[in-house]
Amino acid sequence: MDFKDYYTTLGIAKTASAKEIKQAFRKLARKFHPDVNPGDKGAEAKFKELNEANEVLSDPAKRKKYDELGANWRAYENAPPTAGSPFGRGAGAGGFHTMSQEDMSDMFGGDSPFSDFFTTFFGGTGGQEPSAGARGSRGRPRTRKGQDVEHPFELDLEDALRGSVQRLQLRHDGQARSVEVRIPAGVTDGSRVRVPGEGGRGTGSGPSGDLYLRVQLKPHPVFEVKARDVYTKTRVPVTTAVLGGEVDVVTPEAKTLRLKVPAGTQSGQRFRLRGHGLPSVGKPDDRGDLYANVEVDIPKALTDEERGLYESLRDMKK
Repeated sequence: MDFKDYYTTLGIAKTASAKEIKQAFRKLARKFHPDVNPGDKGAEAKFKELNEANEVLSDPAKRKKYDELGANWRAYENAPPTAGSPFGRGAGAGGFHTMSQEDMSDMFGGDSPFSDFFTTFFGGTGGQEPSAGARGSRGRPRTRKGQDVEHPFELDLEDALRGSVQRLQLRHDGQARSVEVRIPAGVTDGSRVRVPGEGGRGTGSGPSGDLYLRVQLKPHPVFEVKARDVYTKTRVPVTTAVLGGEVDVVTPEAKTLRLKVPAGTQSGQRFRLRGHGLPSVGKPDDRGDLYANVEVDIPKALTDEERGLYESLRDMKK
């Protein structure tokens, strides 16, 4: 039986806080979850390891006993359970319970989802069937809702502005199915869209978990989005920048606005057009702003007349 280094499994230091443990587990669990990797035995094994490590390190009492175990684990493996031992065994005095094996077995089959190391020190001897008490009344598996699952989801800016209905191809238990998802207007980078009942399977008669789509806005050739504000570049003729005037600015919704440019406008100067950014979800009148970044358009070619005028202007500045 090999010693299990749970800190290495989660990729964290032994001094990691409870928050760091939680964050590390969630990040890796999303990556190796069976629903994300259907039929991948390597991912399945990794998910089991992550679950086991989290079961110990996220529980303060188990973590304390695990840290006390350290390099002396082999001595505790063969020692009988006593009141003074830092590891009680089984469900008797001094022991403690972990999650029911049915919860993981329903997902992965009948084999124990935990290593011999874990079952020896935290949940009875390896390979032992769970007791009737662990199975619940009348021997039925405990009912539990399935795990929520999160997936990244790329979205065009236009769909984020107006909202849309997207058709997704999901795979559960080796079977594909098509699901329509309504994306509300105003979602931004990092927004989560809930798809009820499309997460992990429940145990017993428990319902399935939910699928959460983590929105990632696709790069746009014209606009840059930051939260609900939108940024664009606006070319301004040099004469308009010097003397003042108006230029056209196109909004993300393809509307054309007239922007007043004051005399002496510099390249890189930014103007705000209020209320022409992304709407808030459920509040279409509450919108971010559109920012126009000025790029002064220096002509690359001049007529003889234009060159003469620029030369005259240059001579006046001497």
